[in-house]
Parts: sequence; C-alpha cells; structure tokens
Amino acid sequence: MKRSIGFFAPSGALPDPGVMDRAAARLAGLGWRVSAGESVFAREQRFAGSDELRLAELQRFATDPMLDVAAAARGGYGLTRLLDRIDYAAIARRAPVIVGYSDFTAFSLAYLARARGVSFQGPAATDFARAEGSGVQAADFLRAVEETEQELRFATGAPPLSVRGRLWGGNLSMIASLMGTPYFPKVAGGILFLEDVNEPAYRIERLLLQLLHAGVLARQKALLLGDFTGMQDSPHDHGYGLAQAIAHVKSRCEVPFIDGLPFGHGERRAALAVGAPAILEVGEGGARLVMRSLPSVRARG
Repeated sequence: MKRSIGFFAPSGALPDPGVMDRAAARLAGLGWRVSAGESVFAREQRFAGSDELRLAELQRFATDPMLDVAAAARGGYGLTRLLDRIDYAAIARRAPVIVGYSDFTAFSLAYLARARGVSFQGPAATDFARAEGSGVQAADFLRAVEETEQELRFATGAPPLSVRGRLWGGNLSMIASLMGTPYFPKVAGGILFLEDVNEPAYRIERLLLQLLHAGVLARQKALLLGDFTGMQDSPHDHGYGLAQAIAHVKSRCEVPFIDGLPFGHGERRAALAVGAPAILEVGEGGARLVMRSLPSVRARG
C-alpha cells in the first residue's frame, strides 16, 4: 500500500504554486500518494488564505487518519495568529508525523508546551520538489520517518560531551517571540537547537541574551547551533560578526555550545524532532545525536 502525505500552508502563501506540482510529481515517483489543501494555493495579503482556512486545514491534516505524513508547505509568517485556537489534545491523540520549519517553530513549541507532542523541523514543499543531490534530502526524511529512532552525525569543533535530554528548538526569532506565553515549553535539562535567517549578528546576540536573561539557557544541558544565513555586515560593525556575538553569549553562561548542526534556511536541513528524548555525544569523530520515541509511519501499519 502506498504511503500518503498531505500538504497544508499554515503561514505564508507560496510564492510559486508550481512548487507543489513539482513536489507531487517527485513524491509520486518515490511511491507516495500526495494530497494538498486549498491553503497551499490560496493567498490573502501575505498569508496562505484566511486565518480560518489555515487553522481548519492545519487541524484537519494533523488529525487525518488516512495520512501518514502531514507537511507544512512553507514557513513565512502567520502561525502565531492561530496558536490560541488549535486543538492540541486532538492532534496529540492522533500523534501524527507532522513536519515544517521556520515559522512552523511556533506550532512545534506550542504543541510541546500544551500537549507534550513531538513534531519535526524538516523539509517543506520546495525541498520535496528538488532533485536528489541537493543539501536537503527529502527522500532521506521519508525513509527516516519509518523508524521510531533516528541518528544524526555531523562535524563540530566542540570539546567532548555526553548528555541526555529533551530535544527542542527551531528558529531563534520565533522561539524568543513565544517567551512569556502559554506556548513556550518549560524544558529543563534539555538540548536546545537554534537557527535563523536574515538577522544581523547584533540581533542574533540580542535574541540569545534574551534567552540567557530569562534563564532558558541555564536550564539546558547543551545548545546546538545550526546555520545563520543571509547575514549582512554593517559599516558600524568594525570586525564584529556572528563569531563575536556567539563568543560573547557563550562567555556569559556555562551551557556547552555545539556548532556545526546541519540545520537552517540554507542547503542543509536535517530533520530534528522537537520534544523527543535525545542523546548527544561529542568526541574526536564529531557529534552524534540520537532521537528516540518518535512518531513514525511504520507505527501506523
């Protein structure tokens, strides 16, 4: 029996609706049955249709028993408009394999905070539409979600480390925006991963300091740093950049910083399970991240 994947757009409108056709064609070639909601092709201002449409389709796709995977077609902005109207308990009962990235961080954190649900930060429609050989391997993700345990290895210059904790994180700007709300998970002893795009170094530092001053960083066992892409230098920087911003925050807290995580808005986007128990080991051969007790396609038979 063919596996099924359904696309919905809970945030921004797709700039090129043709992406969905290319994604569907490639997925069909991999043996998947593909469906897409109205929101994937809709536009209302910058959004993929009205709030009501996007909310209804998120809820429907996340709880549809006929779908093996529910995928957010893109990020953008708009999910924070919906957080107070999502039925997280109903989604948790279904325990779907649900994936998105960027703005989808808002859902992932809220789902974890409100229902202890596990979701994936990973490929979107544009990634499923790409040919093999690109940095974002959508086919690898589809194979991986057959399993309840996944392993990721990557190169890092960090010193040796071995920790266990709940994996959580996503887009740094989105994480900071949810602090002080009911949708920010209170994770102690966790492994926090971060990435961002189009933010200058001083804003990255400011966002990290916000997490520091709020006590979030001190409660973690490790901080995984993904890609921070699209940064532009300022004539006021005079040698100040991302490395200096990270170094300053690192000097202010004791949590280990692990660089090199292949995750972000660029060509590298490993699938990471927000809310899953995880093991992080760093040694001479690099870093090894093991995610366990994952929602999986195989569990659905």
